[in-house]
Amino acid sequence: MRFMLMCCFDEDRWTGLADSQRTEIMDAYGRWIQDHVASGHHITGGKLDDSATATTVRKPGGQPSLKDGPFSEAKEQIGGYHVIECADHETAVAIAQGIPTLPAGGVVEVRPLLRWFD
Repeated sequence: MRFMLMCCFDEDRWTGLADSQRTEIMDAYGRWIQDHVASGHHITGGKLDDSATATTVRKPGGQPSLKDGPFSEAKEQIGGYHVIECADHETAVAIAQGIPTLPAGGVVEVRPLLRWFD
């Protein structure tokens, strides 16, 4: 089974961390990814630019509507994602629990992928 791990963080909180702490977290992230690539679980992933760079696209009534910024006005925004492959939901959650942003206030949503395109 494949799962998407959506990694969220309050961007103001992230930028409020000391540079050394952000560097430490991202170094740990690199190790986390390497470990899960080596185990065969990590398929792909990426870090997203700040939510202020987003454009939200809608089409109400068939007419395009573009909005600068993220879809949601929530404090926590998706900052990155990982697609993993593992036997079951419990394993996916266990893998997600190792994501290095969690102790600093991050949130990870674990969701099964019903279909993927290669």
